[in-house]
Amino acid sequence: MIRIDSVWYEYPSGTVALRNVNLVIDRGEIVALMGENGAGKTTLLKHLNGLLKPTSGKVEVDGVDTRTTTVASLSRHVGLVFQNPDNMFFCTSVFEEVSYALTRFGYSREEARRRAEVVLKTFNLWQYRDSSPFTLSGGEKKRLAISIVLAWMPSYVVIDEPTTGLDGWGKRMLINLLLNLKDRERGIILSSHDVEFISEIAARVVLLRRGEIIADGAAEDILTDPVLLEEASLLTPQIPSLLHELKKRGFRDLNHKCLRLDEAVRCLSAILGRPDQGCDGF
Repeated sequence: MIRIDSVWYEYPSGTVALRNVNLVIDRGEIVALMGENGAGKTTLLKHLNGLLKPTSGKVEVDGVDTRTTTVASLSRHVGLVFQNPDNMFFCTSVFEEVSYALTRFGYSREEARRRAEVVLKTFNLWQYRDSSPFTLSGGEKKRLAISIVLAWMPSYVVIDEPTTGLDGWGKRMLINLLLNLKDRERGIILSSHDVEFISEIAARVVLLRRGEIIADGAAEDILTDPVLLEEASLLTPQIPSLLHELKKRGFRDLNHKCLRLDEAVRCLSAILGRPDQGCDGF
C-alpha cells in the first residue's frame, strides 16, 4: 500500500502546498484526488514516486520510505503520467518512447519490443510507431504518455488529469482500462476536475482544498454532496443534479446518490411504477 503520514510540503518560494495530509491507498482501488486549482493535487502526486520529498512527515510505498530511495527505483513501482504529455517525451519516435523505459528497467530487447507493440496497439497508436511523438494530436499524446507507463505495468498507476485532450472514444477506452487494472490489483491514483469521468469509474474521492483533505469517501457520497463540492470548487455531476431537481418536483423517494445513467434509469423505473409518489408537481 501507499501510506502518507502527516505530510507537509513547502515550496522554496514559501508557498505551503500540502498541510498535514494523511492518506492510505491500497492496491486494487481507484482513488481520485479532486479540488480547485492550487489545491495541492499535483504536488501530492509527485510525492508518490519521490519527485518531491515531504518537508515534514513521510510517504511509504509498500513499506519503502520515499525520502531514502531514488526516483528511478520508485518509478519501477509507481508510474507517473504528467498532465502535460510533452514533458515525458525525448525520443525520436513513438515506438522508442515506449521501449526506452522498458530497456532501462532491464527487459530484454525482444520483450521490450513485444510490450511496446501490445500497448501501442491497445491505445490505437501502432500506426504512428515511426513518427515523432511531438507530431501527434493532443489526445494522441495523452494516450502515448499513458502507454509509456502501462508498458511495464507498475504496481501503482498515477495519472495527472487523465482526460485532458481525450475525446469520447478515448475516455471510454481509458475507463475500461482503469477498471481492468483495478481488477488486476493495481492501485490507480488520479488527479482530475472531470466529475463526469470520475462518476463513471465509481472511484474513491479525496477532496483537497488549500493543501488539506476536506473529505474522503465513496464517489456516490462525495459527488452528490453540493456543499462539499462547492467548497472544493467543483460542479455537481449531471445525473445527481437531475435527480435532485426531480426530488424537489415530487419524486420524494428518489435516490439522488445515483451517479450513472443506468442507475438513474433503474431508480426512476421503479418509482414510476408506483402511483403513490406524489409527482403532481412534475
